[in-house]
Amino acid sequence: MTTEPAAPLPSATPAASPTTARIAPQELLLLASVFVIAACGLVYELAAGALASYLLGDSVLQFSTIIGAYLFAMGLGSWLSRYVERQLVAQFLRIELLVGVIGGLMPAGLFAAHSLLPPDQVLGFRVLLYALVLLVGTLVGLEIPLVMRILKRFFSERYALKELVSQVLTFDYLGALLVALAFPLLLVPQLGLVRTGVFFGILNVLVACWALWLFRTELRGFAGHVWACLLSLAVLVAAMLGAERLSTWAEDRFYGDHIVLKHHSDYQRIVVTDGRAGTRLFLNGNLQFHSRDEYRYHEALVHPAMAAHGAPKKVLVLGGGDGMAVREVLRYPTVERVTLVELDPQMTALFAHTPLLRRLNGGALSSPKLKVVNTDAFGWLERNGEERFDVIVIDFPDPSNFALGKLYTASFYKLVDQHLSAGGYAVVQSTSPLIARRSYWTVVTTIEAAGLTTTPYHAHVPSFGEWGFVLAGRRPWQPPRALPEGLRFLSLAGLPALLDFPPDMARVPTEVNRLSNQVLVQEFEAEWGKIH
Repeated sequence: MTTEPAAPLPSATPAASPTTARIAPQELLLLASVFVIAACGLVYELAAGALASYLLGDSVLQFSTIIGAYLFAMGLGSWLSRYVERQLVAQFLRIELLVGVIGGLMPAGLFAAHSLLPPDQVLGFRVLLYALVLLVGTLVGLEIPLVMRILKRFFSERYALKELVSQVLTFDYLGALLVALAFPLLLVPQLGLVRTGVFFGILNVLVACWALWLFRTELRGFAGHVWACLLSLAVLVAAMLGAERLSTWAEDRFYGDHIVLKHHSDYQRIVVTDGRAGTRLFLNGNLQFHSRDEYRYHEALVHPAMAAHGAPKKVLVLGGGDGMAVREVLRYPTVERVTLVELDPQMTALFAHTPLLRRLNGGALSSPKLKVVNTDAFGWLERNGEERFDVIVIDFPDPSNFALGKLYTASFYKLVDQHLSAGGYAVVQSTSPLIARRSYWTVVTTIEAAGLTTTPYHAHVPSFGEWGFVLAGRRPWQPPRALPEGLRFLSLAGLPALLDFPPDMARVPTEVNRLSNQVLVQEFEAEWGKIH
């Protein structure tokens, strides 16, 4: 192989001072291609991290490992670029097409693979995920060094190396900044993960087409490169047109029922399915309730605390944006005011206005007694230190990541204690004492470390299995003398059984979950990971 001839390169304007030279349109387009390359590279990284967090849980772990693997691969690609010495433009063009096709189709491919693989093949999916991340990262790492070497030839008469590096990196970082802002605020909410990946894959291919036209006089096998560009573009356009069908097929397989609602909020992916067995809610792929047995969970969560208080007037619900816990709270005629603190405004909006979901919570989110506050519960408790409640119902998702784990710490429960009235009770949903035994008792130990007296109990919810709750207050809990009429699961005669823990769920020694250690998240991941 011979080196490329330098003569046919597009000519630059005569030498001029870098500070006074005006950037020609052709040069601006070359630098804009750097902007696009950087944007595309970051999108593939973010899409892989978001998809991993949706499908595998623990967003902090997934994003950390994906970003680490991707940056390592980019470094590897940059190192390998030193061995690309000939036909730089042709090599760059091929890399752009590979990045565009593989990176653009990566979210769709991973989504489809996760749906096709058996549920017990999580390891196989992880291997595929990180293999693709490393491949795309290596290709992206090759791009910028090659672009810089090509631009050096093009701008050699106009810019010194330091100015060229400055120009390239400026456009590179600007592209990354724009995408970092647009990805969660615009791209994913409007396009979804699959279409976002394909869209930026098309942009990568268009950069290759631009390079093909600009350097057409020096490329050997020009017709072959044209066909490669056209074929890559056709594949990605077809993927864009079929993205919705692919997403629907993959999600229907994954969730097992017909999807009637799916929504990307700023905080999570909300999916509601409806089938012969009933309606189910999933947040980031994790089941939150099934309409056929959610009453068991919510009756067990709410009534032991509410009924034991006797005459609760002010009630605080933390989490529970679906309105099911509020529905149970409103069974008590003494209740004058309910405050619901839910981080995600999309959750409360969907369950307040969607007819199917309104029927499930009995229109509870439209009650005149209810005040909805869409904010972080930890911060809200800190800012509202003077307000006291007779009952506090804590219905957060399981502590599968550090963002959720902070809501199960001793610091958080001390704030809860500050908001309890003298005779008040708090109740916490606390994962499964059977599957996640150490996690459950870690919650109990942590609440006790905050100075509260605990009453652990559990209930069987078929969709989840044995599920745990913890009652807490400044006084020992006493069984109520009466329960509201119309309950389908809870009864006075059945209450003592909820407090009985057989040997395989009995208490074990555990540490206190603190903001400084987050041991609960580690315990939870270890215990629930065993069943996957």
